[in-house]
Amino acid sequence: MQKSWRNATLLAYSLAILAFLYLPLLILSLYSFNDSRINAVWTGFTLKWYVSLLQNDRVLEALENSLLIASITTAVTTVMGTLAALALHRYQYKCKILINSLLYLPILIPEIVMGLSLLVLFSQTGVPLGKTTLIIAHITFCISFVIITVGARLEGCRQDLEEAASDLYATPWQAFRYVTFPMILPGVVAGALMAFTLSIDDFVISFFVAGPNSTTLPLYIYAMVKRGISPQINALSTCMMLVTVSLVVISQLLQKKGYHSSRKD
Repeated sequence: MQKSWRNATLLAYSLAILAFLYLPLLILSLYSFNDSRINAVWTGFTLKWYVSLLQNDRVLEALENSLLIASITTAVTTVMGTLAALALHRYQYKCKILINSLLYLPILIPEIVMGLSLLVLFSQTGVPLGKTTLIIAHITFCISFVIITVGARLEGCRQDLEEAASDLYATPWQAFRYVTFPMILPGVVAGALMAFTLSIDDFVISFFVAGPNSTTLPLYIYAMVKRGISPQINALSTCMMLVTVSLVVISQLLQKKGYHSSRKD
């Protein structure tokens, strides 16, 4: 009896936490289909707010900026992060522990501090704020996630397979291309998806380093909210939420798949 009571209490507590986390998101998504412009009153189901998003030039411009910045950020951080993870994993050098610890700083430092520091850097070096500064800023805080994700995948890879390839007279490039890269590919893709998600979803850092013609979707949503919350904002937020959640789920599945494949090897 006491055990079942504890289980019921734990279940109720877990459901309360989940409701606290996800109920606001569910309500926001629900009211994106509300026919009324007033969120407090439900008048009927409609898709007109989603249709209006496709006809809003400012939304499309913000979407274009977000996709461009996130795509470039993902490409650069994936290449740089993968190479850095390989170097950190393979080679031994002085202060390795210190350098590995520094990789977590962009993750641990509050975003408002990083955004302010980057703003000071760009202002002192005379770099005009715009898409270039946004891309540099996004690369700065996304690359650590890629390094850590790919590094975790490298930890589960078998080094004897590379050694076997070398014994069969494979060059270092051939060993990497045909042995190492296929093994770490799930981690590379997961890191790329994580970087894309973080870039397209970032607001705080982008708020500091964005220029007048480089508004991203999160910045556009913030500007719309200051004028009042409408079902169109709910629709746009719901779309962003679905994209973000989908990319995170795919990233986690790829990491899990890579983990299980390494266990089988």
